Amino acid sequence: SGELSSAVKELLATAIAITRECDGCIVAHTRGAVRAGVTRQQLAEVIGVAIAMNGGPGTVWGPRALRSFDEALAAR
Repeated sequence: SGELSSAVKELLATAIAITRECDGCIVAHTRGAVRAGVTRQQLAEVIGVAIAMNGGPGTVWGPRALRSFDEALAAR
């Protein structure tokens, strides 16, 4: 609960996980994002921000987050 929705919190957490290069965090928060109703396009925008802020490493970890999100969607 709070001023930010669960979806926004999971998107923020995913962006942080990308910049921290944390596979386990990416999986946990992309699954949480799916549960919170985040769309693929919303996640893609967050990944774009993470890449802009983190440079080269974001181009490696961002696609991992998108793949994890897609896997979580498929598992529903």
